[in-house]
Amino acid sequence: MTRQTMTVQEAADYLGVCTDTIYNMVREKEIPHFRVRRRIFFTTAAIDDWIRQQEQQVVS
Repeated sequence: MTRQTMTVQEAADYLGVCTDTIYNMVREKEIPHFRVRRRIFFTTAAIDDWIRQQEQQVVS
């Protein structure tokens, strides 16, 4: 079974940005995420959907 979640570092690598960018986006609620206690996680499906939405906003 493959993992469905990513850490902040993994999300940063996946998107090609630094972890500070991810933390800022989380703080501003600009990227879908969830927390388990103090840790921040992202689901691969939610990030992929979010990317598609970002692409559509640029095209529209």
